[in-house]
Amino acid sequence: MAAPRSWLTHLECARCHNTADPDHLVTLCACGGTYLARYDLASARRTLDGRHERGRDLWRWAEVLPVRDPAFRRGLGEGGTPLLNAPRLAARLGLPHLLLKDEGRNPGGSFKARGMAVAMARAVELGARKFALPSAGNAGGAAAAYGAAWGVEVHVAIPVDTPNPFRREIAGHGAGVIEVDGDIAQAGRHLSQHPDASTWFFLSTLREPYRVEGKKTMGYELIEAMGGRWPDVVIYPTGGGTGILGLVKADEECRALGLLSGPRPRYVVVQATGCAPVVRAFEEGKRHADPWPSPSTIANGIRVPGTLGDHIILDALRETGGTAIAVEDKEILEATAWLARDEGLYAAPEAGATVAAAARLVRSGWLQPEESVALFLTGDGFKYTSEDGIHARP
Repeated sequence: MAAPRSWLTHLECARCHNTADPDHLVTLCACGGTYLARYDLASARRTLDGRHERGRDLWRWAEVLPVRDPAFRRGLGEGGTPLLNAPRLAARLGLPHLLLKDEGRNPGGSFKARGMAVAMARAVELGARKFALPSAGNAGGAAAAYGAAWGVEVHVAIPVDTPNPFRREIAGHGAGVIEVDGDIAQAGRHLSQHPDASTWFFLSTLREPYRVEGKKTMGYELIEAMGGRWPDVVIYPTGGGTGILGLVKADEECRALGLLSGPRPRYVVVQATGCAPVVRAFEEGKRHADPWPSPSTIANGIRVPGTLGDHIILDALRETGGTAIAVEDKEILEATAWLARDEGLYAAPEAGATVAAAARLVRSGWLQPEESVALFLTGDGFKYTSEDGIHARP
């Protein structure tokens, strides 16, 4: 059977809508906006039924992924993660129709594998051989892993207080680790001023077009598992915003592909009280989120002071009747323990944040028992253990 072709046609700036050639390496649009990949979806629709014979990883969606040459459609088994029932947690929360999308089953234990698999494959296809990015942990580990798989050079800047297991993972794959005093935004600025910066292709969040393409497959899979519909509510922990932006993109594309009917879900963005730029902007009625000063939370993945995709995320929340909520670290720890003890899922604190948000929204009456609710558990918890004590209990 012939390999399916990618129906990638062009790149479009999410801010000014200018277009760019997708067959050249690009980062941001001249206006500072993020480029998004666009496809000939009418043509893609004709062969996507064949995905059912292509295994379970994310490459079965090849028609709507950017990699043109099938030789570059290889990875480490990313995608195809389970959608789990959670009866004991559902009973605890008072949400009988609760579902958990467990992204901790991905290579490296997090959803970051999806985005990095596609972004790096496409960049290598287009000739890149040296990469760099700032990371709070999991994205750096994923970049290092795929860099090792492709035999290319990777440099990761991390905050100096990043838990040690992330540092060991990145270095273990052979990537360079650069430690920076400050948060992930300061790590990014440090990289941009590095003497070798001009030789690197940057994989920073939403500063290249293709990490979101890998992340959108979470939405494709959820829609497929739900029989061509969304659940009523989707709750997602949000740092840089690539994941929630991917879900929004999945909705648009799956409708055009004939894979989706029914209403959009109400999206819920979850952040921590110590770093909640999108929540603050939502509550203040703004379309852009001002950077959060001195971000602090135990959930490294959502300790991100700002996002280039803020306007897309905030529009999606308001258009769908969704909301944004910030939870305390104490709530995150408690909810992470519920996942482990009720459902046998040793999850990262970012995953616990979604559970904590659901509990809060049930108490407030925003969530009703009859609604179907999907929580994204974006990673496992094993890199938050040992001397860092994140999972320690009294």
